This record gives sequence, C-alpha cells and structure tokens, in this order.
Amino acid sequence: MCGIVGYIGDQQVAPILLNGLSRLEYRGYDSAGLAIFDGNTVKTVKEVGKISRLRESLSGNSMKGSVGIGHTRWATHGEPNETNAHPHLDCHGTLAIVHNGIIENYEVLRDELVTKGHSFKSETDSEILAHLFEEYLQNGNNLVDAVRLGLARVEGTFGLAVLSAKYPDTLIAARRGSPLVIGHGKNENFIASDAAPLVGRTTDVTYMDDGEVAIVKRDQVTFKTIDDKIVKKAIESIDTDLVQIEKSGYSHFMLKEIMEQPQTMRDSTRGRLLAEEGTARLGGIEHDFESLLYARRVVITACGTSWHAALLGEYMLEDLVGIPVEVEYASEFRYRNPILGDDSVVIAISQSGETADTLAAVREAKRKRSKVYGVCNVVGSSISRETDAGVYLHAGPEIGVASTKAFTSQVTVLALITLLLGRIRSISSVRGREIVRALAGIPDKVNQVLANREQIKEIAEEFQSVKNFLYLGRGYNFPVALEGALKLKEISYIHAEGYPAAEMKHGPIALIDKDMPVVVIATKDSVYEKVISNIEEVRARKGRVIAIATEGDEMIAQKADRVIYVPETIEMLNPLVTIIPLQLLAYYIAVFRGCDVDQPRNLAKSVTVE
Repeated sequence: MCGIVGYIGDQQVAPILLNGLSRLEYRGYDSAGLAIFDGNTVKTVKEVGKISRLRESLSGNSMKGSVGIGHTRWATHGEPNETNAHPHLDCHGTLAIVHNGIIENYEVLRDELVTKGHSFKSETDSEILAHLFEEYLQNGNNLVDAVRLGLARVEGTFGLAVLSAKYPDTLIAARRGSPLVIGHGKNENFIASDAAPLVGRTTDVTYMDDGEVAIVKRDQVTFKTIDDKIVKKAIESIDTDLVQIEKSGYSHFMLKEIMEQPQTMRDSTRGRLLAEEGTARLGGIEHDFESLLYARRVVITACGTSWHAALLGEYMLEDLVGIPVEVEYASEFRYRNPILGDDSVVIAISQSGETADTLAAVREAKRKRSKVYGVCNVVGSSISRETDAGVYLHAGPEIGVASTKAFTSQVTVLALITLLLGRIRSISSVRGREIVRALAGIPDKVNQVLANREQIKEIAEEFQSVKNFLYLGRGYNFPVALEGALKLKEISYIHAEGYPAAEMKHGPIALIDKDMPVVVIATKDSVYEKVISNIEEVRARKGRVIAIATEGDEMIAQKADRVIYVPETIEMLNPLVTIIPLQLLAYYIAVFRGCDVDQPRNLAKSVTVE
C-alpha cells in the first residue's frame, strides 16, 4: 500500500525514481509524485493516475538533480487529486516528505501548527509532517534531530523519506509500522518500500525496524532510534533478479503468476520432502516445533487470500494431526482480547510479511506469551523477523494484486507442516509416503489444468456479462469456493459469494434463477454424493452450473452446463488443483470486461495501514 523511493548519488535522479515507482505499481495507488533538489531549490511534480502520466509530465522537464524522493499514494485522508498527492512541502518549499501510514493525532498537531503560523494546502494527514519538521528546524535543530523530535510526537504509523534544500547531502528515512529498506551502492544509496525498486541496482540492503531513523548520504548510511541511540544494522543480500519482476511476454503479471505455479510449488517443497521416511524437513521450525506439536490450542491468523489458506491449514491439522485449531481474521484478533497463553501457538500467514493487521496480531500474541510462527513469502519482512520461528514460501515476487501463486504456496507449506507434525503424532509411514508422493506430483497435475486454459477462456467469454456468481464447495473445497469468489470480485468487479454447499439451502438458494451462474467444486472425494445433491437443487431452480470435476467423471457432464476437469489427487491436496481453473476463470472474465487486472481499483497489494 503506497510506495516510496529515494536516491542520493551521482546519477540523474528522475529516471531512477520513475523506474522505482514503476516497480512499486503493484502495491496499488491513485496518484504519484517526485521531489528533486536541483542544486538550488526543491522542485516537485505530481499527477493523479498512473505513473505513465507522471512520466509524460517530466518529458522535456528541466528537473535535474542527483537527490530526490518519490511516492505512489493510496488515498486514506483526502480524495485522490494533485493537491493531496505526495510529496508534501513545508511553508517555504524547502523541505519535502513522502509518507506511508496514518497519523492518528494529525488534527491535534495541525491545529497547533496553524496557531504557530503554518499554512496547509492539502486534506491529508501526511502534510503535517513537513510542517512539524519545519517547526523543529526553525527552533535551531539540525535535520536529523528535527525529524526525530517531530516523530516522537506522532501517534500512528509511518514509513517516510525526507528531503531538505538546507541539507542537500542527506536523505532521512524513518519507520514505525510501515516497511522500509535501505539499498547500499557505491557512492550512492537508496530508500524503498520494498526490494523491488532496488533489483538491478544493488544486492546489498538493510531492513529497517520500527522506531528507527536512517541518515542516508552518498557514501554512508547510519541508523539511530527516534530517541537518539545509535543502532548497528546488518547488511543483507537479496537474490531477486529482473526476470522475476517482469512480465516475460505475458499480458499481465497475474497470468504470469498463475502459469508459474507448477514451479513455485516445486520451489516450496524443494529439499523439504523426505520420500523414504514419508515426512518433511522444515529447518525454519524444527528447532522449535515442539511448542506447536504439544500446543493446547493453535490459532492461525491472516487476512484475505491468506485467511482462505489458513482455513485449509485448520482442516489439515485437525484431520491429520489432531490438534485443535481456530482461524481468526487478523483484523479482528487483536481487538477481541483473545484467550491465549504460554500453552497456545499462533501461526501468522502473510504473503508480504508486512500486513498491518497480521503484524499487530503477532505482537498481541507475543504480548500474551504465546509462541508465534510465521508463514510468509518475503525474506526479511517484519513478520519473518518478529516471529519465533517460521517457514518461507519461496514463491518469488508476486506482483499482481490478486494473489495466486502465493496462495498455492501457502497451502503447500501448510501441508508440509501437517505432514511433519502428523508423522510424529498419528500418521503411519505408509500414509506419510503417500502424501509425499502426492505433493511431489502436484506440479504436473497443475500443468495439466493450465494446458486446458483455452476451454476456461471460452467459459469466461460466455459468462463475462453476468452480475452475480455463487461458488459452492464442501470440505477441503469450501475454502476454494471462498477464494474463487474473492478472485472474481477483486479483478472483474462482479459480485460473487462463496458458500459451503449445504449452506445454500439456508439463504442463498433464494437468489438462484436462470441468470445466476453457480460454480460448484465437485471432485470425487468423501462428500461427492452430497455435492451432487446440491447441484440437483441448483438445477431445479434453473441455475446454470459450472462444475469443477475429477477427470473421468462422466456423470457430472449430465448435471452441469459446463465442466472443467482436473486431475485426481488425495483429498487434502485437492485445493491445489481445483483453485487453478477458478483463478483462470476470474482472470479471463476480467480481461473480457476490460478491467485493470494487475491493479484493480481501490485495492493494494500489501495493506500496511488499518
């Protein structure tokens, strides 16, 4: 959510900032802008809409300089317009800030600053930071101290970068609750919201922690806490390459990431499956997994797509390991006074590792002395650093806002955790080897589904104009129904609901008529006959049925209007093949409707504000 880039060095800064902002487009935004020190003054340019409009505004522009900051904004306070876009300036136009997060006490600070003569132009909470720092500068402080003292008065969250014409050899970055990473180069250094803008420019990075301030110069970076204590920080390496963050010939990142799933599933299991023993090796938790194995209560917390993966984790762990599991929305978890203790375990799932609600849930669980495990994709992210132990997905960068490959990697990792714990508690070696073989075979089965995408595209064309969809599933396929409906809503803007198939009779059946397509996940599993009965109930009310069915099931073709076949696998892994056609269906419907697939309206990739 929102994006920040900053650069100080010897190169012209505008192209570097524009390229960095383009790399952050996936985070979601409604406006963008730059502030550059040209040797005399701070110049800004801002545009509502896409980065391409900002690039056009800079075409032929004389904004020269080697120090600057840039921003993509996702509106919280104030509508998307040029005035509310970042960067924001102080009264004299000599200090510029870009800010991610929310300043909760901005009205109090704004009123105070107005009484001291400051004049505000925007409706944003962020603008108060520029004037707050200006006030401390006017009181005789240097830039670093002005930022520190100002932030000490701020309530809320921030990831920010500061540029001042009075200190042209320095950029300031600060973090509380919104991620920032510092990139280290030769006679140049970078600030960014995540590593994507740094790919191809440096492999050396430092991840900032909450309460830290970075003083970024051309030839050095130093770190302090907001209360002025020096911090020693490690430099880490990133191994992402340009191919991973480019479309590689695909029309959209989302399609690329759907097609990558056979490989990302292999990457999630590589080196972790022990075929002979029928178990898994997970180095990230094996040193500390006894707390999970003998927990009185396990809570899995997540948001959005990750919450759907969490539901599947609950089903697997309870079914095969016998551990009582609850799944909580992270956004509700911290406000519910959850009953936790040192005999409870919390598993936090987040693709980015920066989701604000999930991170807050982690901190609440730790405050209550529970052991906390993380399942996330981004190395060095806040959740990966603040949890006691965890497992990385190894799915690579996910650029499309609608999550696809991260979901299947999350489910894969949860299956590995289930296998590891189950083999210790209840699963025989024979059953363990069966699960290992099934996990190893999933990528090839997913490839078979992907090879059938033209048929799915035809179905999408047929149903592109409908206004509502219903998705039904039972057992392991109920969370798949939820995820399929979410994908359609996110990128095509069609209203869709996911339901347990049996719950259809308790309300949603009233909606079914000839204009209501119903997607039913009807694979040959333990509840197959029950799902067939649900299909009959839909047909009796003239609903149109799109069935996701197991290869070789000829009977289903007599009961559904359209059938998409998937290869057979063991029941607990069914979601890894049944979700693929639903991802493709949502993608192609959105394309036919002319929607912005990779950057759907109002959505952000990483939600770093409440």
